[in-house]
Amino acid sequence: MVATPHPDSAVAINCAIMTVSDTRTVETDRSGQLIQQLLHDAGHQVIAYVILKDEPVQIQTELEQLSQRTDVAAVIINGGTGIAPRDTTYDAIAALLEKTLPGFGELFRWLSYQDIGSRAMASRAIAGVFRAKLVFSIPGSTGAVTLAMQTLILPELRHLVSQIHTNNQ
Repeated sequence: MVATPHPDSAVAINCAIMTVSDTRTVETDRSGQLIQQLLHDAGHQVIAYVILKDEPVQIQTELEQLSQRTDVAAVIINGGTGIAPRDTTYDAIAALLEKTLPGFGELFRWLSYQDIGSRAMASRAIAGVFRAKLVFSIPGSTGAVTLAMQTLILPELRHLVSQIHTNNQ
C-alpha cells in the first residue's frame, strides 16, 4: 500500500524563534540554531529570531509583538522552562495562552523521562494558541530541542496551524 501524502504536507509554515537566556548570544545559541536548521530542513521558513533575557515582561512583550505579525503562524520558544528562580518562561507564556495543548507537555515529559529519567518532571514545556498563533515553549538544551522538534513539533506543525485557521461555522 502506498501512503498518500497529507494534503497540507507541502505547505511551508512561517515561524518565529525566541531563545530565552541570560547568557546566550547569536554565536553561542546552539539550540536556536538547531531549531532554525530543523525547520528549514522540514521546508518551513524562519521569519524572525530573537534572543531575550529571562524576564517575563520581555518574553510577553515579544510574543505580543509577534502575534501582531501577519507573516508568522507559529512561535517556538526555547529556554527558561525549569524551576530555577530565573526560569520564568512558563509563567510568562502560560498567562497569555488562550487555549493550551496539555498533551504537548505531557508527551514531552513522558518522552524525556525515557531519556533522562525522573528529572523530566522538572520540565515545564507547554504549548497552545495565542491570538491565532501556535506557540511552543520547550527547554533550551539541544537534547530537549531535538526531542521536541523531531518527535512532536515537526510532525504536527502543519496540521495544528491549519486547525487554528479552520472555520467551524
